[in-house]
Amino acid sequence: MVRTVTSFGRSGTFDWLYQRVTAVVLVAYTLFIVGFIFFSEDFGYQAWSELFAQRWVRVFSLVALLSTIIHAWIGLWSVVTDYITNRMMGPKATVLRLAVEALLAAVAVFYAVWGIEILWGV
Repeated sequence: MVRTVTSFGRSGTFDWLYQRVTAVVLVAYTLFIVGFIFFSEDFGYQAWSELFAQRWVRVFSLVALLSTIIHAWIGLWSVVTDYITNRMMGPKATVLRLAVEALLAAVAVFYAVWGIEILWGV
């Protein structure tokens, strides 16, 4: 059994499932935000501020942020693995792939921390 240590899930099936679940969360969040914008009578800073003052909206936004990061990681991991590891051979390909994955992981952590700071004012 071949296992990979850099994908998000334990196997390709779990990655596929995570990708689908996060996509559903992102669609629900997008519909919620777009619906709020279109159906809000007086959309402005005050309405936006009141919306995000509610804990459930911040939790939903945090779940959407984490879903975006998970969804992007799985997609980018697949692309990086396909185009770097499968197109190139040898130790240089492995080093380049790990460097790109480390950069992507650092960006994901940065966005997660930044998003949490914005949502919760930590």
